[in-house]
Amino acid sequence: MDGSAQVPDSDSPDPTTAAKLPGVVNIAEDGDLVLDVTLENSRDTIRSARIAQSRSVTREQQPAPKKRVRLAFRVSLKVLKGQSKYFDRLLTDSRFKEAKDVSSAFATLSLKNIKPEAASAKDLPWIKIQDDDQATHYAHRDGALSDLFRILHGKEVATKQVTMPFVTTLAVLADRFDCAAAVSKSLAGDLKFKWPVTSRKPVRDEISVMSRNNEDVLRQKIMVAWLLNQPNRFQLATKEIIMNGSCRWSSFAEDDGTSDAMWWYLQDGLEEELQFRRQCILNTIGSVQKHFLKLYTSRTRQCKRGYDSSAACDSYQLGEIFKFLTNKNLMFMVDFSPASLDSIADTSLLQIDTLLATLRQCPSYQIDTNHTNCGLRTRMLPILDFIQGLLSANSIPITRMGWKSNRQSITWLPPDTEDKTPAEAKPFSYTRSLAGDQRLRFENAMGADKFAREVFTASSWDWTAEDQGQDRLTSTTPRWSVK
Repeated sequence: MDGSAQVPDSDSPDPTTAAKLPGVVNIAEDGDLVLDVTLENSRDTIRSARIAQSRSVTREQQPAPKKRVRLAFRVSLKVLKGQSKYFDRLLTDSRFKEAKDVSSAFATLSLKNIKPEAASAKDLPWIKIQDDDQATHYAHRDGALSDLFRILHGKEVATKQVTMPFVTTLAVLADRFDCAAAVSKSLAGDLKFKWPVTSRKPVRDEISVMSRNNEDVLRQKIMVAWLLNQPNRFQLATKEIIMNGSCRWSSFAEDDGTSDAMWWYLQDGLEEELQFRRQCILNTIGSVQKHFLKLYTSRTRQCKRGYDSSAACDSYQLGEIFKFLTNKNLMFMVDFSPASLDSIADTSLLQIDTLLATLRQCPSYQIDTNHTNCGLRTRMLPILDFIQGLLSANSIPITRMGWKSNRQSITWLPPDTEDKTPAEAKPFSYTRSLAGDQRLRFENAMGADKFAREVFTASSWDWTAEDQGQDRLTSTTPRWSVK
């Protein structure tokens, strides 16, 4: 999006004397300024708009998208200066050419003894603004821009059907012109916007993966909530994308150029933080099954039958664990051959709730009736309950106020040091006392958010610290990486 506003160069003809002037939309009948806006759309945006119109089931039809739209808005200079810091600086600071031209036009009207409020539109100062669709990919920005000026002037919007793309474009324009406060107030009031639902419970036996269209809407919700100061919406949407994942975070993803809208790479470090938090949670859950696989393949006897423990019982349980994890696509066979890497599934859109529910399906098989509680299920279920309790903490989503004012205190990302020294090891040991921690029984309990962050960002995890005694396994430290 072009962030410049300009008036015609001295070599170009004066817009007030041009043969054809754009139609003037009277935002303020007594306005003393005209904004001459040119909106440009790319071919891809026009094509997408036409496809969306052909699929629309509503009766209200928008005009056909055009490559170039030019229109003018008669507005109040006083209102723009009071509502927008962008226009306040642009039109009053004498260092800008636009401010000099406004003063010159007012001086000319004063010599003619004409008040700007009563002057004809062609005699008022005209300020040119150019805008492209790079940030929004929305072809009907003229309607959003018109309603933006109406909101700034305290008038009712003209758009009858307020959709998510419309609100997203409105938020981007409000951010460009630095008038988000007025638009945020209108979003919760006059617009009566109903936020679209992107989360749903999957039908039985259905693959629970967020579609690209749903993710597109979810990302727009995050960006709008961030730009327009909607903290509750922002917190809910950031948690939703952490729990559901993103096709952009795939290790196998290829940039096809179709996801270059502004919300497909969230600003102010949000994209990296959200991806890293999801990686931390997945690494923590993955460490559980890796920990027990190492236990059952180690020399330490895991059979719980006391003095009559059996190595055959451990071998049987190891086989059951391996069969369960591979059948559920939670573990993949990879050997030294490069071709075996093709068997690894893309887990960028794996839902965390679905992952925990799948792990809970672990069977409680036993080699015979005498070997009870020797398997994975009895030992893993309390750990999954513990992790599920951590996921209800406030630290999982990003809070808008915290990220805006004190980012360093709430980020999960390790500090970026110039000397590239390795981060301090912070191992975590799970004990039975933690399983009964009262903080995990109540959602948003005091101290639970900090505790959850410490667990999920640990350097390694020991899920059987009390059982193993001094016999420690090697570290399951993950290799952190953000694409």
